[in-house]
Amino acid sequence: MCQAYRIQHGLDAVSAMPTNLYGPQDNFHPENSHVLPALIRRFHEAKATNAPEVVVWGSGSPLREFLHVDDLADAVIFLMDQYSGLEHVNVGSGSEVTIKELAELVKEVVGFQGKLVWDSTKPDGTPRKLMDSSKIHGMGWKPKVPLKEGLVETYKWYVENVIADKK
Repeated sequence: MCQAYRIQHGLDAVSAMPTNLYGPQDNFHPENSHVLPALIRRFHEAKATNAPEVVVWGSGSPLREFLHVDDLADAVIFLMDQYSGLEHVNVGSGSEVTIKELAELVKEVVGFQGKLVWDSTKPDGTPRKLMDSSKIHGMGWKPKVPLKEGLVETYKWYVENVIADKK
């Protein structure tokens, strides 16, 4: 759509395609949230109820890429200032993490002391999801929010807003 408006009306628009996003105000719904907020919710609920374990589907081997929402906002401003091309621009961290590493990190951030169990009878999903963000990285933009720091901030927001609203 950006390309069509640019060609037809001369609008200098940029089409940015982000990778998996996370951060405050994410969707933590039990039935339709994405992997990262779902893990935060599940580990928090297990911690709150003193559950002995959290079961996660699959083997934990799939690779995913995540980008904090603040980094996306920064990238979009960067692109508006620095890019005037017709093609879309992928916006990603360029770093990948296994679902197992992600689950262990979320477990640590939440402070869950129980066991993490992998249910390998359930599907893993796509083995690898990593965007080619070389265009924006080559222009000099890099994400600033490390995954663990972003998880700490997201979990804090979850507790202060989602959990607090339930009380």
